[in-house]
Amino acid sequence: MTRRATDNTKALDAFIDAKAEIDAMLERLAALSADHFETSPDEIHWGHVGTLNHYRAKLREISDSAFREGEHAI
Repeated sequence: MTRRATDNTKALDAFIDAKAEIDAMLERLAALSADHFETSPDEIHWGHVGTLNHYRAKLREISDSAFREGEHAI
C-alpha cells in the first residue's frame, strides 16, 4: 500500500468518525427539541428564551458555514 492510500484511509476513518459524532449530536438535539427542551409552557421564563437564543446562534453559525450563507456567503 502506498503512503498516499494509507493517508487517505486515515482521513476517511476520521471523517466517518466525525460524521457519526455529528449525527449522534443532531439526533439528541432533535429529541430534546421534540420534548420542548424539557420544559412545560407553565415553566417558561426569559432564562429559557436566552438559552434557546444561544443554541440558535451557535446552530446558525454552523448552518451558515455549511451552506455558505450569512457571514460565510461567497
